[in-house]
Amino acid sequence: MLKCTSACAGCSDSLALRYVLKAAGPDTVMVVPACCTSVIQGIYPNTAFNVPVYNIAFGAAAACASGMSNAFRAAGKKTNVIVYAGDGGTLDIGIQAMSGAFERGTDFLYICYDNEAYGNTGMQRSGGTPMGAKTTTTPTGKTDAKKDIDAIIAAHDPPYMATACAAYPQDIFKKVQKALTFRGPTFLHILAPCPPGWRYPTEKSVEIGKLAVKTGMWVLYEREYGKVTIGPQSKAAMKKPLPLEEYLSPQGRFKGIDPKIVEILKQRIAKNYQRLAAEEEASA
Repeated sequence: MLKCTSACAGCSDSLALRYVLKAAGPDTVMVVPACCTSVIQGIYPNTAFNVPVYNIAFGAAAACASGMSNAFRAAGKKTNVIVYAGDGGTLDIGIQAMSGAFERGTDFLYICYDNEAYGNTGMQRSGGTPMGAKTTTTPTGKTDAKKDIDAIIAAHDPPYMATACAAYPQDIFKKVQKALTFRGPTFLHILAPCPPGWRYPTEKSVEIGKLAVKTGMWVLYEREYGKVTIGPQSKAAMKKPLPLEEYLSPQGRFKGIDPKIVEILKQRIAKNYQRLAAEEEASA
Protein backbone atom coordinates (compact mmCIF):
# COMPACT_ATOMS: atom_id res chain seq x y z
CA MET A 1 0.00 0.00 0.00
CA LEU A 2 3.03 2.31 0.35
CA LYS A 3 5.86 2.24 -2.17
CA CYS A 4 9.28 3.94 -2.10
CA THR A 5 8.90 7.33 -0.44
CA SER A 6 10.85 10.59 -0.35
CA ALA A 7 10.97 10.58 3.46
CA CYS A 8 14.08 11.42 5.47
CA ALA A 9 16.32 8.51 6.40
CA GLY A 10 15.01 6.77 9.52
CA CYS A 11 11.56 8.41 9.26
CA SER A 12 9.17 6.60 11.58
CA ASP A 13 6.16 8.38 10.05
CA SER A 14 6.64 6.36 6.85
CA LEU A 15 6.89 3.18 8.94
CA ALA A 16 3.64 3.99 10.74
CA LEU A 17 1.94 4.98 7.49
CA ARG A 18 2.86 1.67 5.87
CA TYR A 19 0.97 -0.24 8.57
CA VAL A 20 -1.94 2.18 8.59
CA LEU A 21 -2.48 1.55 4.88
CA LYS A 22 -2.00 -2.22 5.21
CA ALA A 23 -4.69 -2.29 7.90
CA ALA A 24 -7.11 0.00 6.05
CA GLY A 25 -6.96 -1.80 2.71
CA PRO A 26 -7.51 -0.54 -0.84
CA ASP A 27 -11.02 0.90 -0.35
CA THR A 28 -9.57 3.93 1.42
CA VAL A 29 -9.19 7.65 0.78
CA MET A 30 -6.54 9.65 2.63
CA VAL A 31 -6.99 13.32 3.49
CA VAL A 32 -3.56 14.84 4.12
CA PRO A 33 -3.08 18.46 5.21
CA ALA A 34 0.24 20.26 4.92
CA CYS A 35 2.77 18.07 6.78
CA CYS A 36 5.71 15.71 6.28
CA THR A 37 3.41 13.16 4.65
CA SER A 38 2.76 15.64 1.84
CA VAL A 39 6.47 15.24 1.03
CA ILE A 40 6.52 11.48 1.60
CA GLN A 41 3.82 10.93 -1.02
CA GLY A 42 6.20 12.18 -3.74
CA ILE A 43 6.20 14.74 -6.54
CA TYR A 44 3.49 14.74 -9.24
CA PRO A 45 3.00 12.73 -11.44
CA ASN A 46 4.63 10.09 -9.23
CA THR A 47 3.34 9.00 -5.83
CA ALA A 48 4.26 6.56 -3.05
CA PHE A 49 0.59 5.81 -2.38
CA ASN A 50 -1.70 3.44 -4.24
CA VAL A 51 -4.88 4.81 -2.68
CA PRO A 52 -6.45 8.19 -3.50
CA VAL A 53 -4.95 11.10 -1.56
CA TYR A 54 -6.56 14.51 -1.15
CA ASN A 55 -4.09 17.23 -0.20
CA ILE A 56 -5.77 20.01 1.73
CA ALA A 57 -4.94 23.19 3.62
CA PHE A 58 -3.53 22.95 7.14
CA GLY A 59 -6.73 23.82 8.97
CA ALA A 60 -9.27 22.13 6.69
CA ALA A 61 -8.51 18.39 6.80
CA ALA A 62 -11.33 17.32 9.13
CA ALA A 63 -13.85 19.59 7.38
CA CYS A 64 -12.87 18.10 4.02
CA ALA A 65 -13.17 14.59 5.44
CA SER A 66 -16.64 15.38 6.79
CA GLY A 67 -17.96 16.27 3.35
CA MET A 68 -16.17 13.34 1.75
CA SER A 69 -17.53 10.84 4.27
CA ASN A 70 -21.07 12.16 3.93
CA ALA A 71 -20.84 11.90 0.14
CA PHE A 72 -19.63 8.29 0.27
CA ARG A 73 -22.32 7.29 2.76
CA ALA A 74 -25.03 9.00 0.71
CA ALA A 75 -23.86 6.95 -2.29
CA GLY A 76 -24.04 3.76 -0.23
CA LYS A 77 -20.27 3.28 -0.12
CA LYS A 78 -18.31 2.11 2.93
CA THR A 79 -15.00 3.61 1.76
CA ASN A 80 -12.66 4.37 4.67
CA VAL A 81 -12.02 8.09 5.05
CA ILE A 82 -8.81 8.69 6.97
CA VAL A 83 -7.30 12.02 7.92
CA TYR A 84 -3.55 11.61 8.35
CA ALA A 85 -2.11 14.75 9.93
CA GLY A 86 0.88 15.84 11.96
CA ASP A 87 0.78 17.35 15.42
CA GLY A 88 0.88 20.90 14.10
CA GLY A 89 -2.15 20.25 11.89
CA THR A 90 -3.95 18.49 14.74
CA LEU A 91 -3.08 20.04 18.10
CA ASP A 92 -2.81 23.58 16.73
CA ILE A 93 -3.94 24.67 13.27
CA GLY A 94 -6.48 21.91 12.62
CA ILE A 95 -8.03 21.57 16.07
CA GLN A 96 -11.14 23.65 15.33
CA ALA A 97 -12.18 21.66 12.25
CA MET A 98 -11.33 18.41 14.01
CA SER A 99 -13.45 19.29 17.03
CA GLY A 100 -16.35 20.20 14.77
CA ALA A 101 -16.11 16.91 12.88
CA PHE A 102 -16.12 14.93 16.13
CA GLU A 103 -19.04 16.97 17.45
CA ARG A 104 -21.04 16.27 14.28
CA GLY A 105 -20.32 12.54 14.53
CA THR A 106 -18.48 12.32 11.21
CA ASP A 107 -17.85 8.71 10.17
CA PHE A 108 -14.06 8.81 9.75
CA LEU A 109 -10.74 7.91 11.34
CA TYR A 110 -8.52 10.81 12.33
CA ILE A 111 -4.85 9.85 12.77
CA CYS A 112 -2.34 12.24 14.28
CA TYR A 113 1.26 11.14 13.77
CA ASP A 114 3.13 13.15 16.36
CA ASN A 115 6.78 14.08 15.77
CA GLU A 116 6.36 16.81 18.37
CA ALA A 117 7.14 19.80 16.13
CA TYR A 118 6.43 21.30 12.71
CA GLY A 119 8.74 18.85 10.93
CA ASN A 120 8.02 19.84 7.33
CA THR A 121 9.00 23.49 7.81
CA GLY A 122 12.10 23.22 9.98
CA MET A 123 11.09 21.81 13.39
CA GLN A 124 9.38 24.81 14.94
CA ARG A 125 7.68 24.37 18.32
CA SER A 126 4.14 22.97 18.22
CA GLY A 127 1.55 22.25 20.89
CA GLY A 128 2.90 18.70 20.82
CA THR A 129 6.48 19.67 21.70
CA PRO A 130 7.37 18.40 25.18
CA MET A 131 8.68 20.67 27.90
CA GLY A 132 12.45 21.09 27.73
CA ALA A 133 12.81 20.21 24.05
CA LYS A 134 14.82 22.52 21.80
CA THR A 135 13.31 23.56 18.48
CA THR A 136 14.17 26.31 16.01
CA THR A 137 11.71 28.60 17.80
CA THR A 138 12.59 27.41 21.34
CA PRO A 139 16.39 27.23 21.05
CA THR A 140 16.90 27.08 24.82
CA GLY A 141 14.13 24.55 25.40
CA LYS A 142 10.34 24.79 25.50
CA THR A 143 8.99 26.10 28.80
CA ASP A 144 5.38 24.92 28.34
CA ALA A 145 3.90 21.46 28.78
CA LYS A 146 2.81 19.28 25.86
CA LYS A 147 -0.85 19.79 25.00
CA ASP A 148 -3.00 16.82 26.07
CA ILE A 149 -4.86 16.28 22.80
CA ASP A 150 -6.04 12.86 23.96
CA ALA A 151 -7.98 14.43 26.86
CA ILE A 152 -9.46 16.96 24.42
CA ILE A 153 -10.60 14.19 22.08
CA ALA A 154 -11.93 12.13 25.00
CA ALA A 155 -14.12 15.10 25.96
CA HIS A 156 -15.92 14.61 22.62
CA ASP A 157 -16.80 11.05 23.75
CA PRO A 158 -15.94 9.21 20.51
CA PRO A 159 -16.74 5.48 20.32
CA TYR A 160 -13.06 4.61 20.01
CA MET A 161 -9.70 6.30 20.42
CA ALA A 162 -6.20 4.98 21.10
CA THR A 163 -2.54 5.84 21.31
CA ALA A 164 0.21 4.02 19.42
CA CYS A 165 3.90 4.30 18.59
CA ALA A 166 5.74 3.74 15.32
CA ALA A 167 8.13 1.38 17.15
CA TYR A 168 5.22 -1.06 17.66
CA PRO A 169 3.82 -1.52 14.12
CA GLN A 170 1.68 -4.58 14.89
CA ASP A 171 -0.08 -2.55 17.58
CA ILE A 172 -0.77 0.18 15.00
CA PHE A 173 -2.13 -2.39 12.54
CA LYS A 174 -4.56 -3.88 15.08
CA LYS A 175 -5.77 -0.49 16.32
CA VAL A 176 -6.41 0.86 12.82
CA GLN A 177 -8.38 -2.26 11.91
CA LYS A 178 -10.38 -1.94 15.12
CA ALA A 179 -11.02 1.79 14.69
CA LEU A 180 -12.45 1.22 11.22
CA THR A 181 -15.10 -1.18 12.57
CA PHE A 182 -16.87 1.67 14.39
CA ARG A 183 -19.40 4.04 12.88
CA GLY A 184 -18.70 7.64 13.78
CA PRO A 185 -15.48 9.51 14.55
CA THR A 186 -12.46 7.58 15.81
CA PHE A 187 -8.98 8.80 16.70
CA LEU A 188 -5.48 7.35 16.76
CA HIS A 189 -2.50 9.25 18.19
CA ILE A 190 0.83 7.82 16.99
CA LEU A 191 4.20 8.88 18.39
CA ALA A 192 6.57 9.19 15.42
CA PRO A 193 10.22 9.85 16.41
CA CYS A 194 12.04 12.12 13.94
CA PRO A 195 15.85 11.76 13.46
CA PRO A 196 16.61 15.27 12.08
CA GLY A 197 14.19 17.05 14.41
CA TRP A 198 14.98 15.11 17.57
CA ARG A 199 18.68 14.98 16.65
CA TYR A 200 19.55 11.32 16.98
CA PRO A 201 21.16 8.85 14.51
CA THR A 202 18.83 7.65 11.74
CA GLU A 203 19.12 3.99 12.70
CA LYS A 204 17.78 4.65 16.22
CA SER A 205 14.12 5.45 15.43
CA VAL A 206 12.66 2.17 16.68
CA GLU A 207 14.92 2.19 19.74
CA ILE A 208 13.89 5.76 20.64
CA GLY A 209 10.21 4.91 20.20
CA LYS A 210 10.49 1.90 22.50
CA LEU A 211 12.35 3.99 25.08
CA ALA A 212 9.47 6.48 25.06
CA VAL A 213 7.13 3.65 26.07
CA LYS A 214 9.51 1.91 28.47
CA THR A 215 10.17 5.12 30.41
CA GLY A 216 6.47 6.04 30.54
CA MET A 217 6.94 9.16 28.44
CA TRP A 218 4.37 7.66 26.05
CA VAL A 219 1.58 5.39 27.27
CA LEU A 220 -0.14 2.93 24.94
CA TYR A 221 -3.84 2.59 25.69
CA GLU A 222 -7.33 2.38 24.19
CA ARG A 223 -10.58 4.09 25.12
CA GLU A 224 -13.65 2.24 23.83
CA TYR A 225 -17.04 3.76 24.68
CA GLY A 226 -15.33 5.35 27.68
CA LYS A 227 -13.68 2.14 28.89
CA VAL A 228 -9.91 2.56 29.25
CA THR A 229 -7.53 -0.34 28.61
CA ILE A 230 -3.80 0.23 29.09
CA GLY A 231 -1.68 -1.81 26.67
CA PRO A 232 0.47 -4.68 27.96
CA GLN A 233 3.65 -2.91 26.79
CA SER A 234 2.90 0.10 29.01
CA LYS A 235 1.70 -1.98 31.94
CA ALA A 236 4.95 -3.95 31.90
CA ALA A 237 6.97 -0.76 31.54
CA MET A 238 5.31 1.05 34.42
CA LYS A 239 5.84 -1.85 36.82
CA LYS A 240 9.55 -1.24 36.40
CA PRO A 241 10.12 1.85 34.20
CA LEU A 242 13.48 2.65 32.72
CA PRO A 243 15.06 5.91 33.93
CA LEU A 244 13.71 8.84 31.92
CA GLU A 245 17.29 9.94 31.23
CA GLU A 246 17.73 6.88 28.96
CA TYR A 247 15.10 8.38 26.66
CA LEU A 248 16.26 11.99 26.89
CA SER A 249 20.05 11.61 26.64
CA PRO A 250 20.28 10.17 23.06
CA GLN A 251 18.30 13.13 21.69
CA GLY A 252 20.09 16.36 20.85
CA ARG A 253 16.89 18.32 21.40
CA PHE A 254 17.21 17.62 25.14
CA LYS A 255 20.92 18.39 25.38
CA GLY A 256 21.62 20.53 28.45
CA ILE A 257 18.06 20.19 29.75
CA ASP A 258 17.55 21.73 33.19
CA PRO A 259 17.42 18.99 35.88
CA LYS A 260 14.38 20.76 37.34
CA ILE A 261 12.50 20.22 34.08
CA VAL A 262 13.53 16.54 34.09
CA GLU A 263 11.94 16.24 37.53
CA ILE A 264 8.78 17.96 36.30
CA LEU A 265 8.60 15.50 33.39
CA LYS A 266 8.98 12.57 35.79
CA GLN A 267 6.17 13.93 37.96
CA ARG A 268 3.94 14.36 34.92
CA ILE A 269 4.69 10.79 33.79
CA ALA A 270 3.69 9.42 37.18
CA LYS A 271 0.56 11.58 37.36
CA ASN A 272 -0.54 10.65 33.82
CA TYR A 273 -0.14 6.93 34.40
CA GLN A 274 -1.92 7.08 37.76
CA ARG A 275 -4.83 8.92 36.11
CA LEU A 276 -5.12 6.35 33.32
CA ALA A 277 -4.81 3.43 35.76
CA ALA A 278 -7.58 4.94 37.88
CA GLU A 279 -9.79 5.39 34.81
CA GLU A 280 -9.09 1.81 33.73
CA GLU A 281 -10.08 0.51 37.17
CA ALA A 282 -13.18 2.69 37.34
CA SER A 283 -14.39 1.69 33.88
CA ALA A 284 -13.65 -2.03 34.19
